[in-house]
Amino acid sequence: MSDTVPVLSDRAWKAIQGAYDLQVHVAPDVIDRRIDDLDLAKEFLAHGLRGFVLKSHYVQTGERAKVVSKAVPGIQAYGAIALNHAVGGLNPVAVEIAARSGCKIVWMPTVDALNETAGVAGAQGKLPFWAEIQQQLSAMGISPPRITVVDVEGRISRATRACLELIARHDLVLATGHLGRHEIFPLVKTAREMKVRKIIVTHAEFPSQDLSAEEQVQLAGMGAFIEHCFTTMHTGKAPWEIVLDSIRKVGTHRCIMSTDLGQQVNPPVAEGFALFAQKLLEAGFTTEEVRRMAVTNPEACCSSG
Repeated sequence: MSDTVPVLSDRAWKAIQGAYDLQVHVAPDVIDRRIDDLDLAKEFLAHGLRGFVLKSHYVQTGERAKVVSKAVPGIQAYGAIALNHAVGGLNPVAVEIAARSGCKIVWMPTVDALNETAGVAGAQGKLPFWAEIQQQLSAMGISPPRITVVDVEGRISRATRACLELIARHDLVLATGHLGRHEIFPLVKTAREMKVRKIIVTHAEFPSQDLSAEEQVQLAGMGAFIEHCFTTMHTGKAPWEIVLDSIRKVGTHRCIMSTDLGQQVNPPVAEGFALFAQKLLEAGFTTEEVRRMAVTNPEACCSSG
């Protein structure tokens, strides 16, 4: 692991002052991470960043977030839940308890999504760290069928609707997880019909989503924010040029910058956030546009009311 980070401009750091990172993967976790909750909070505070959402593919993080926010004054940590098998899948009880625990984001299935094949036995190529866990669970014979949010006719399932009802009731953020385009479009449409106010299309360029600029424009027009994650481009899963073009076409008013960082082999989270900002500034985006994606839009998602 190398901690070497390119020289970051003052302008890049200034652009993300007060920023919220809506997707970080840090310890404690079932996967080894480069930093834990409390040290990440101190790192963010030192760089003038405001807060983050703790993402786990396996457990809800509401209680952790509350401890972090109290332990490091000046930082706001938020909890979340991903509706994978470890929490019962599309489980309305898990959503309700997460809401009562102060969680802000509900991700639809990620590692257990039917659309996500990286964790399937025999998957090829450079795989995410969680894929090994998924393959181990499968080898143990304790991996239930993977999850989809649609029924055989392509409509949003009853179980998904039960979760959406609670997301709307508690004004939580719905995030699309690792679903595919054939699920994302009906999910966003149904969520809006069910009065879900805040929707994030998760890491739009990640291989299991791979949404085109035109599809992102359509989803933004339906009322969703489009999230772009630093790791997707940093690890070569999508070219920067494609992402920059998509942001321009969608418009910064409907886009969110996240890092998706915390892995041991990747840059520190705060530096990765600044690297993302610097890349955008070098591509011609203004400081105000970067702030919109790093500060204003994420803050709107985390706010109540």
